[in-house]
Amino acid sequence: MNLPDDPGLHPTPHRGVRGPFVGTPARRPPRRFAHDERLNGVFLDLSRHFGPQEWWPATTPFEVIAGAILTQNTAWGNVEQALARLTATTRLTPTHLLAMDVDDLGDAIRPSGYFRAKARKLHEISRWYLDVGGLAALRRRPLGPLRRELLEVWGVGPETADSILCYAAGRRTVVVDAYTRRILERHGFLTAAASYDEVRNWLAERLVASQHVHEEFHALCVRVGYHHCKPTPRCDDCPVGDSPREKA
Repeated sequence: MNLPDDPGLHPTPHRGVRGPFVGTPARRPPRRFAHDERLNGVFLDLSRHFGPQEWWPATTPFEVIAGAILTQNTAWGNVEQALARLTATTRLTPTHLLAMDVDDLGDAIRPSGYFRAKARKLHEISRWYLDVGGLAALRRRPLGPLRRELLEVWGVGPETADSILCYAAGRRTVVVDAYTRRILERHGFLTAAASYDEVRNWLAERLVASQHVHEEFHALCVRVGYHHCKPTPRCDDCPVGDSPREKA
């Protein structure tokens, strides 16, 4: 099936300081992130320090979907290299990816790591995307059943599914990654033993019901996680006012 008029394949109109992005453009940062005052304070501090994140970096919504697959178990810099190699080889659309031999596709995305498995995952998500009717269907179908169906696609776990739904489809869902877990644990909100769904549900009850807030929340987790909240934390220059200090 071809989807020539599908909005997921159209270039994004949004441009930020780091280039095109797929997400919610905003004139100003969120005034409030969460109903929980301490959680809200943490993310207001991050937002004031880092500014608008203009995330997810991509030229089309479908590129967000491909990026969500490629970023599994690797750094974003490797994803950018893989996407550059891939777009130099073919157009980044589901029909063009499916037309590529899986070995050739794997070679194109080699910098992302686990490239053979990710090539198959790109084929599976592309096939599913076409079968369900493209981005238009992802935007209008009931979120709960859609998410459950997406999780049945081979190679799509909860973080990947929520990234696709939040950024590519513009659905208000919480994205939980390793940075999110680390930040919440170190600030005493949740324990390391909390499951993905427990973290996701805890945040869903507390974050402001705004698409922009949900996008910025995850993007700020990535930003502070990359710069400060590493496995060995860099708390001394963390922008959060009550940043925890590494125990001696």
